[in-house]
Amino acid sequence: MSIEPSIKYQAQRVNFGPSQIILASPKGRFSIRMQRRSVVAGVVIAAVGMVLALWSLAMGEISFTAAELLNTIFGNGTAASERVVLSWRLPRVVMALALGAALGASGAIFQSLTRNPLGSPDIIGFNTGAYTGALAVIFLAGGGYFQIAAGALAGGLITAALVYLLAYRRGSQGFRLIIVGIAFSALLASFNSWLIIRSELEEAMSAAVWGAGSLNAIGWEQAKPALLAAIVFFIAAAMIAPRMHMLELGDDAANALGIRVERSRLLLMVVGVGLTALATAAAGPISFIALAAPQVARRITRSAGVQLGSSAILGAVFLLLSDVIAQRIVPDTSLPVGVVTVSVGGAYLIWLLLREAKRN
Repeated sequence: MSIEPSIKYQAQRVNFGPSQIILASPKGRFSIRMQRRSVVAGVVIAAVGMVLALWSLAMGEISFTAAELLNTIFGNGTAASERVVLSWRLPRVVMALALGAALGASGAIFQSLTRNPLGSPDIIGFNTGAYTGALAVIFLAGGGYFQIAAGALAGGLITAALVYLLAYRRGSQGFRLIIVGIAFSALLASFNSWLIIRSELEEAMSAAVWGAGSLNAIGWEQAKPALLAAIVFFIAAAMIAPRMHMLELGDDAANALGIRVERSRLLLMVVGVGLTALATAAAGPISFIALAAPQVARRITRSAGVQLGSSAILGAVFLLLSDVIAQRIVPDTSLPVGVVTVSVGGAYLIWLLLREAKRN
């Protein structure tokens, strides 16, 4: 009589991680690896943004049907429809998408560097520094659009350099960057208020409206140079994005992979500040897009960390949606888009702080 052990084997599915999409050049010198869920989510969000953009172009005090809108876009519309759609509404929609993408990408960079969902340029103070540079040019030098843009970029970079130096102690830690940045932002906000108070009434009112973040006066004259600058910064961000994810592994691991940690961190900060300063120079300081877009995109894509591409796409849609609400929430009045983003973003910030407090 033989006794055979009764052992039951149950096949289990091995989890190799999220499915990937890999794009490579013919000789393998260049390749891009993307999560399938991130690609699908990005396509869906981009499609939503396209529908919202078309609706924004068609609706308003003067409305157009879908056929009239398409004819106008493809150059077959009337002179009146081309003026309304192509000259007045299109630059505003394009700039909302471009600046929203810039803010979303900037937020992803700084949240990755600080490894903290609160590590946003408007929380750390870089947004306020760019606003200070722009105000200094407006009140002290009386410059035009390009001078204001240069002042915003210089103000953001100087603020970033000072915050980085004050927070540096055997390396730059994310928590110290946030604490020093918040303190520096409070100082700059006081200085900005002083600049506005000592200025002429007309200049002060103009600066106050612009300081709320507005797309109301955007035309092709402002849009074209801003779009060119945005393309340059987006290319730079895409080139250094792999370093951003390697830095998330920690300084020791990044060094082991051949990454120059402090040099890469400085490059990322320059690109992130440049994206923030670009949006500030074009439309004024728009808050909370950079804070919310990367974290919402992370939850939609279920990625391990913030992703540059999905954050940029969601930031673009967020800002366009906020601008549509700002134009239509009050009858016969077009509010600054910053009023909407602050209202929605403030509620999000409270939720985020409560969530982080429960974790700790």
